[in-house]
Amino acid sequence: MPELPEVETARRLAEGALVGKRIVEAEASNDRVVYDRAPPAVVQAALMGRTVAATGRKGKYFWLVLDRPPHPVFHFGMNGHLVIYRDREPPPRYCKLAIMVADHTAAAIADMRRLGRIRLAEDPEREPPISSLGFDPLISLPSTSALRRLLETRRGPLKTVLLDQSFSAGVGNWLADEVLYQAHISPLRRANQLSEGDVRRLRATLKSVVQRAVAVDADSDRFPRTWLFHARWDHRIGSTARGERLVRQKIGGRTTAWTPETQR
Repeated sequence: MPELPEVETARRLAEGALVGKRIVEAEASNDRVVYDRAPPAVVQAALMGRTVAATGRKGKYFWLVLDRPPHPVFHFGMNGHLVIYRDREPPPRYCKLAIMVADHTAAAIADMRRLGRIRLAEDPEREPPISSLGFDPLISLPSTSALRRLLETRRGPLKTVLLDQSFSAGVGNWLADEVLYQAHISPLRRANQLSEGDVRRLRATLKSVVQRAVAVDADSDRFPRTWLFHARWDHRIGSTARGERLVRQKIGGRTTAWTPETQR
């Protein structure tokens, strides 16, 4: 599933390709699953003739800010993605929404599994589901003391808490595992039992991992080779690049990869 780094990369791509340009064509697929609120025809009509003034993102949601509302809001689901191309090229497979701007640049949202969502919002950040999200680690990471206060209200395993989008927006399975691995904290630790030092280390690692992933446009081939990421997906691998014993277990219903000897 696309997590914060992947969605931020898509937002930046959309910003560079679309901001300041007028939408001259829009085509929405007739998919009432992806368009679960406003019908496709309504979304299509709302985009026609509008100018893209800016982009926004919080957690795993991003949106285009048009010259007047409503604004289109996107969630990629499990494997949705943004494609930028020229108008003479065909749209990508499984295209759910394609828009063309005045300089003949086209942008499309593709979603093979139809688990993403395309919606309209008058004020995206102040309307649910975005208004119900927790802090975004890239743009609104709390101070150490504020983060500790938030954690003190949570009794569940730390891995489960990090995955709760009402706590930390945009943190998904691989990102949570990476942060806990690099912070040397067990995913089974109760969130309200972390010491001040633990919280300080957790915050610093969350910030550094997110910033590093975003800096390389979420290209996993450019992640440091010492990251857990490169070992967590292949179940044949039983150790990390550093030789630590890697185990996988379900925590909060999600497969978690971690190293018990180094994560306490």
